[in-house]
Amino acid sequence: MTTHPAPDRTADPAAGLAADLAADLAAQLPAGRISTDGDVLAGCRTDQENAPWGPPALLARPLSTQDVATIVRFGYQRGVPIVPRGSGTGLTGGCNAISGCIVLGLERMNRIREINVAERYAVVEPGVLNQQLRDAAAGHRLWYPPDPSSKDACSLGGNVATNAGGLCCVRYGVTKDYVLALEVVTGTGAVIRLGHRTAKRSVGPDLAALFVGSEGCLGVITEITLRLRPLPGPAATVVCGFATAAEAAAAAVALRGAGVQPEVCELMDERTVAAVEELMPLGLPAASGALLLLQVDGDAAADAARAVLDGCRATWTYRSTSAQEGEQLFTARRRAFEAVRRHGRVTTEDVCVPLAAVGPVLARIQEVGRRLGVDIATVAHAGDGNLHPMIIDDGTVAPTVLAGAFTEIIDVALQAGGTVSGEHGVGLLKRDAGMRELGDPVVELSSRLKAVFDPRWILNPGKGPFRAPAAAPAAGRSGRRRREGTP
Repeated sequence: MTTHPAPDRTADPAAGLAADLAADLAAQLPAGRISTDGDVLAGCRTDQENAPWGPPALLARPLSTQDVATIVRFGYQRGVPIVPRGSGTGLTGGCNAISGCIVLGLERMNRIREINVAERYAVVEPGVLNQQLRDAAAGHRLWYPPDPSSKDACSLGGNVATNAGGLCCVRYGVTKDYVLALEVVTGTGAVIRLGHRTAKRSVGPDLAALFVGSEGCLGVITEITLRLRPLPGPAATVVCGFATAAEAAAAAVALRGAGVQPEVCELMDERTVAAVEELMPLGLPAASGALLLLQVDGDAAADAARAVLDGCRATWTYRSTSAQEGEQLFTARRRAFEAVRRHGRVTTEDVCVPLAAVGPVLARIQEVGRRLGVDIATVAHAGDGNLHPMIIDDGTVAPTVLAGAFTEIIDVALQAGGTVSGEHGVGLLKRDAGMRELGDPVVELSSRLKAVFDPRWILNPGKGPFRAPAAAPAAGRSGRRRREGTP
């Protein structure tokens, strides 16, 4: 059992209270589950986004569902907020610590418990990484399609909590389309099982679906049963250049109208293409402008796609000559965030609009950048309308201007009939925008639903589109920030 020396309350009363809390919780768990080490806590305060955070009291690292239930029950009894955390790759502040909280790190719950080939499902713990499941399924000639760009690092528990998407979603759907069943620890510490592993089920409402996209605000996911598909055959890659991102988006609409259904349809605007070329030169034609990247089934589909694109305003089109070359092109797309981040601190948006609105919205986002003097690079899942404008802070732009750009992009998406988040979740950065999109009646219903599963509002308080009662724990918005003036 971990031992904790008696705190010196006169030196730091808050540290003393945290040490007492850690000692009390450690007494209820097997050894090695609790850490109060300063360096360890510093590594679990935030996700990848520049959002507010507060100093956590301790980090709890469970190895089992029973451990999680014990930790949550302890928080429920003490009224201590609990912030569930996966691998920390999120982009909304969704797992950012709040002052005095217990960070519930789930990275050690990382076993693939079962891959059922006949029934085509996998049973995993929340700390399993997306790519780990994809690799394991491939060994059985099966496939898990949702593929966020961070698939090598993001955890499946976090994918479920945010309803993550990825490049393949235009054809194969997002995380919610693959969740069959969940094991969840509610805000009282109760363990419940939702959904079923059978292909069909019609017994009451689908409560498992409530937890997909709930961002750890309703319960802590401890086991996930995911649907698998047969491993697809070889695909062809087609890439084309356009003078502007809006023209590239129009080509994506033309593909849909012509009945071409790509597995992947990705867009990089001119600014992103330039950044990616600096990071990993692809030998693109000079002045390539924006790019549209397609992956399609077989030669016939590739020829059809290229014919449509040639009829659009493409400046050039190219079909990859090998699977390796195609993979290199999509690796460049996956590294877009890394490439842009070399130019400054990045705040990543995640809005989704109707497909026909992608081009006009891209043009308006670029106009926002020009008017405010802010550098904005955008990638998009053009086939399903999901845009990721990346607002670049090179250290010379006023925080109020950066915040204004962030808000204006959200407004542009909503005015186009879109949503403030397509796949990253709401977290802290978009909590207010999410509530504005939903409206008061829906926010009220959502908040009442949270109270059913989390009656003391201890689970990830202050995150998501929920309006807490006055006595509930508050998020640490007044706590320290990684950078002041973050939108």
